[in-house]
Amino acid sequence: MKYLYLLGACGSIGTQTLDIVRNHPTEYTVIGMSVGSNLDLAKKLIMEFKPKIVCFRKMEHIFSIEYNPIVTYGDEGLLQVARYHQFENEWLVNALVGVAGLEPTVEAIKTRKHIALANKETLVVAGDIIQQLIQEYQVTLLPIDSEHSAILQCLRGEDDRQIKKLIITASGGSFRNKSREELEEVTVQDALNHPNWQMGSKITIDSATMMNKGFEVIEAHYLFQIDYDKIHTILHPESIVHSMVEFQDGSVKAQLGVSDMRIPIAYALAYPNHTETKVQELNLLDLNLHFSFLSKKRYPCLEFAYYAAQKGGLYLAVLNASNEAAVHLFLKEKISFLEIEHIIKKEIYKKEYERDSICSLEERISVGREVYKNILKEYGEIL
Repeated sequence: MKYLYLLGACGSIGTQTLDIVRNHPTEYTVIGMSVGSNLDLAKKLIMEFKPKIVCFRKMEHIFSIEYNPIVTYGDEGLLQVARYHQFENEWLVNALVGVAGLEPTVEAIKTRKHIALANKETLVVAGDIIQQLIQEYQVTLLPIDSEHSAILQCLRGEDDRQIKKLIITASGGSFRNKSREELEEVTVQDALNHPNWQMGSKITIDSATMMNKGFEVIEAHYLFQIDYDKIHTILHPESIVHSMVEFQDGSVKAQLGVSDMRIPIAYALAYPNHTETKVQELNLLDLNLHFSFLSKKRYPCLEFAYYAAQKGGLYLAVLNASNEAAVHLFLKEKISFLEIEHIIKKEIYKKEYERDSICSLEERISVGREVYKNILKEYGEIL
């Protein structure tokens, strides 16, 4: 039995994780859960899975529950869920969006929970620190992400020294067929209409700007201990080949599957086994696959991510914070789509974030919060 603590239960990854739990009731039990502002769904999930500890987003969201779990709320509540400990073989499934997912990951590792990670910002902002903690507390961290799950599967049984490159595929997002000029007039609704995946609003916008792919490059660096110059991205609009690994002898291994996040979720939870997911089968006879060059000129956010990755330290926190702020402003219709790039570019090339030593987790979080707050303030958005 694996005992799960699910952060972000009402979101896309959270609800699909619970689908896996329903399909395998003798293998997984939900002990802790955090829920968002969809209170109708939250009530249904809490009563169905009856976790021992529940975190609400805000104090005013707390409603009466027919049994007596521990009830908490807010950022401190997320930490309480992450710290809660009753069993061996506990797993934190982190499906939160944004840097709010970082500190709960740290706290969960310190209670020797294994981590199934969908929260990109954890590794983007503090991948080096997280890897140190993973080693110190001797726990496992596995990705819940179609691209990194694909790489993980391709690398099983292989000698890392024989890797020539990791190839991360990208759908191209909502605007893959539009020119830079056409992007000047796109709307929020246009951006949220992803052709292949059903995802939350923030990650869907990141997919359209290709910041999502930049984040995945950074994650891959820390997950697989691969130099950035060996991590490549490529456009693949069908989202069937989820990523590839090329080896020194010229052979390439790829993982294929339908566009359904339950596959990488199930693999992370059952690793190293492949368990039943009840997703649609991939029809090989219908496949018509295309690959093309992914231009950093067309997608400047990818260039920003590589720049921040090479600089390291605070630049990764700044990359994430400026992107979070810009996406927030776009979703609020305070800025245009292309202004997302301008906001990040303005912040990411500042010299003031350079440091001679490794930055602490506290400094990264503090600087990130300040960057986020200042950008929103500049555009008249009240926190």
